[in-house]
Amino acid sequence: MQSIIHDLLNTAVENQASDVHVRKDKNALLRIDGALVEVEYEVNSQIMDQCLEQIVPPGQIERFLESGDLDFAWEEPGVGRFRVNLHKERGKRGLSMRYVKGTAPTLEEVNLPAILKKIAESRSGVIFVTGTTGSGKSTTMAAMLDHINTTLKRHIITIEDPIEYTFSDKRSFFEQREVGLDAESFDSALIHALRQDPDIIVIGEMRSRKTFETALAAAETGHLVITTLHTRDAAQSITRILDMFPMEERETIRRSMAGIMRASICQRLAPRAIGKGVVPITEILINTPIVRKLIFDGRLDRLSQAIEGGGEDGMMSFNMDLLKRVNEGTISEETALSLSDNPQALRMNLKGIFLNEGGGIIQ
Repeated sequence: MQSIIHDLLNTAVENQASDVHVRKDKNALLRIDGALVEVEYEVNSQIMDQCLEQIVPPGQIERFLESGDLDFAWEEPGVGRFRVNLHKERGKRGLSMRYVKGTAPTLEEVNLPAILKKIAESRSGVIFVTGTTGSGKSTTMAAMLDHINTTLKRHIITIEDPIEYTFSDKRSFFEQREVGLDAESFDSALIHALRQDPDIIVIGEMRSRKTFETALAAAETGHLVITTLHTRDAAQSITRILDMFPMEERETIRRSMAGIMRASICQRLAPRAIGKGVVPITEILINTPIVRKLIFDGRLDRLSQAIEGGGEDGMMSFNMDLLKRVNEGTISEETALSLSDNPQALRMNLKGIFLNEGGGIIQ
């Protein structure tokens, strides 16, 4: 059955909006190519009440009333699937709805580096897919899972809140569990997943120390764990995990991570130079012997240099990818400089000037 906001959601998808923001007694907002656009569609109390009756999963409204927030998924007939957050602001209810394509894309379709295929084929360990909110982490993870599904025979269990992309079995066998619907929590679902003979466990988001400890145990016993984190760069995933633990435990956890981390992939989205849409800008840290020793020894400040010098191993810094995208005409130079953490170095690179570790110019 179509929801009362069917026309709004249809308009959003037709205009390639990534997000829909619905506020009570206000016009709705669409995020198109990174910018918010107001549309003439106002949601009053009656429309909001009817909308929530239609789209909130049975029995879940009580959770919202208790906590003030609720995450779930909604599939609008004839339009598509949305990841929904129901929340309160100044006492009024609001909806933030992210459009997600029901079928996972390929790595090629979302313009991601081919090295992610090799990373996805890891037999065990932990792969972090990181970035800020709205940077496309879930899409990148789904594309990696699609590659596994197409090429390898694996039993894959996903634990998500909510399920975003749905997978049909190809070569792999999927079981997708939604927190709140199929499982009580990430932690309980993860503990039970270890008893279900998985090859790969996908955790929608690494939210707590307990979740990471269980994931660490899974990786150390031969499973591959793929998860997301909120970080600004690839190396920060390690410090982000360490921050979950008291100081006296961090050395032990860091040394464990040196052994079990396979890669950290961080991304940002850049608007295309021509036409609509966005392009993923990727930083990739791969756990080579050099990186493993740096992590083990606690020399995390050297990881950025390891990325810069690890091109032959498939590593890539944000500046390296930004330079590549500008040179191929995908994004503008102005966009690249605005996204760079080191715009001065990127500006030199765009002029063909590169520096070595000692500050000398590389010819």
